[in-house]
Amino acid sequence: MREVVIGTRGSILALWQAEHIKSRLENELKIPARLEVVKTRGDKILDVPLAKIGGKGLFTKELEELLLQKKIDLAVHSLKDVPVEFVDGLGLACITTREDVRDCFLSVKYENLDSLPLGARVGTTSLRRCMQIKAKRSDLDTQSLRGNVQTRLKRLFDGEFDAIILAKAGLNRLKITHSDVPFIRAFELEEILPAMGQGALGIEMRLDDDLLSLICALNDENTALCTQAERQFIKTLNGGCQVPIGVHASLLEDAIKIEAILGLPNGEKIMKDLVVGKKDFALNLAENLAQNFIQKGALEILEEAQKMVFS
Repeated sequence: MREVVIGTRGSILALWQAEHIKSRLENELKIPARLEVVKTRGDKILDVPLAKIGGKGLFTKELEELLLQKKIDLAVHSLKDVPVEFVDGLGLACITTREDVRDCFLSVKYENLDSLPLGARVGTTSLRRCMQIKAKRSDLDTQSLRGNVQTRLKRLFDGEFDAIILAKAGLNRLKITHSDVPFIRAFELEEILPAMGQGALGIEMRLDDDLLSLICALNDENTALCTQAERQFIKTLNGGCQVPIGVHASLLEDAIKIEAILGLPNGEKIMKDLVVGKKDFALNLAENLAQNFIQKGALEILEEAQKMVFS
C-alpha cells in the first residue's frame, strides 16, 4: 500500500484533526500516511474580519490546488469550512463521526451570557454567532476575533474580551476544560444554532484516486446524512460559512429534523423555521426549507447583511 500524503492547516486544532485521520487510516485501513502542513489564505490574513475576506475556499483553496497537482492525496477539513460547490475533479471521500455541534461561551470572570455587564465585549469570528448573540443581548459589543484557539484564549486572558465564543468540538478535541478557563458553558441548540457541518470532519480527495473507495470506509452514515442536508440548505440559499446562517439536522429514528436561522448580524431581523420528514428525503426537505425561507425574503435579508459587513 502506498503512503498517502495528508494536507492540513497548521493550527494545533487542524493538526489534531489531521493526526486523528492519519491514525484511523493506519490503524483501521492499514494505509501508511504522513502530514503536509499548508498555510491557507484564511490563516495568513488575521487582521481583517472573516466576513470581509470570506467567500468560497477561504480555508480550502490552497489545499485543493495541491490535490489537483497531486502533491497531496487528501485534505482534512473542518466540514463547516468546506464550500458547498467543489472544484472539478475533487469531492468529499467521507464525512467522519460528528463531535459536539454546539457553540460555547468562555469567560474568565462571567458565568454565562446573561451575567455579562452592559456593553461587554464578546469576541467571535462568526456573523452567525453575532446575529444570535445580539438577538439575545443587543447591548453587547461583538468584535472580530481571529487566530487559532490558543491565540483567542490568550486574548481573552489578556483582558481584550469579557467573553469569547468557540465551537465545543474544538474544545473537546484539545481537551480544554474548566481547569483551563474558569467559565465554559455550551449553548443549547434552542439558544444558538450551529454552522452547517459544525463538529464534523470532511476528507477531500481527487475523484479519480485509486484509494477513494478505501477511504470511504471512514464515512459515518448518520453524520453524512445530516451534514449533507445542512449543506443542501446552504447551497439552495447560495450561502457559505461567512454569512449569518445557522442550520442543524438531527435524526429521530426514521425521521430527520432540520432547523435553520438567518438574519442580520446585529440581530434586528431574524428568520427561523424547521421541517421534519422521512430521512430518505433529507436533501429534498432541506431544499424545501430553504425555498420557504426564500419566499419569506431570506435572500433580501442576506443581501442586506452583506451590505452591513462592507459598509
